[in-house]
Amino acid sequence: MAALFPWVSFLRRKGIPNALSVSITYFFTLAFLVLLILPLVPFFVSQILSLYNSFPRYVDESARVLGFSITSGQIREFLASDINNIGKSAFTVTTKVFSGVLSVLTVLVVSFYLLLGHDQIKSKVIGLFARDSQKKALFTIARMEEKLGAWLRGQIILSLSIAFVTWITLTVLGIDFALPLALLAGILEIAPTIGPILAGIPAVIVALAISPSTALVVALAYTLIQFLENHILVPRIMQKAVGLHPVIIILGVIIGSHLLGVAGALLAVPFMSFLFVGFQNLKQIKE
Repeated sequence: MAALFPWVSFLRRKGIPNALSVSITYFFTLAFLVLLILPLVPFFVSQILSLYNSFPRYVDESARVLGFSITSGQIREFLASDINNIGKSAFTVTTKVFSGVLSVLTVLVVSFYLLLGHDQIKSKVIGLFARDSQKKALFTIARMEEKLGAWLRGQIILSLSIAFVTWITLTVLGIDFALPLALLAGILEIAPTIGPILAGIPAVIVALAISPSTALVVALAYTLIQFLENHILVPRIMQKAVGLHPVIIILGVIIGSHLLGVAGALLAVPFMSFLFVGFQNLKQIKE
């Protein structure tokens, strides 16, 4: 809701009714996602299937380079056993998939109604404050909402940036399946620290099948991308989005990851921004 509200507010300032402004914003947002994702789905699925079929060969060749003895047949048997286990627990898998889809739909529906009733909800919250503090409280809540929306938009920019840079890097290096590996890196970007490591493992395995030197270059490339992400992209994009100093953002992500793992690292920036705006205006509200 916070991420989409600026566009709803813009349309409302142009004289468009609230319900129509929300509907237009949702329509173009969903249309953008559909037009962006659906054309890539067939190619992405074919690349994933091709990678799945070829991955045992890559692991086998990589194992030989490292001096291990793993055959493609053993790998296929291992993957087949996993698929059989998934098949045996099809009800559980189906339930989880349905639950995930339902959660996404719930978020979309709830956000839609939050946008529709944005002003009414905010007025109810403001009514909890003393009359002489309501104007300052309204400003504080608006600032918090602005920062939360900016954080989500910044996170989307980060994921797209990492996916694009990874795709260019792997393509230049001549690595097979550059697109699905890059998309994997972009998706795992939402999991700070551990995400880039997990995304780099299959890329290194594919590169190791070419040569150890290529695998080393790919590993160094992923390390460099993660370094640039942690020390340039994340601080700069998030600083512009939420207004926090880069050092504070880095320390906050580290502390959040130690306290709550991936979830803590992911939510550290919006939580710090929320607290920063709250404490910044707390004294003014009291006065």
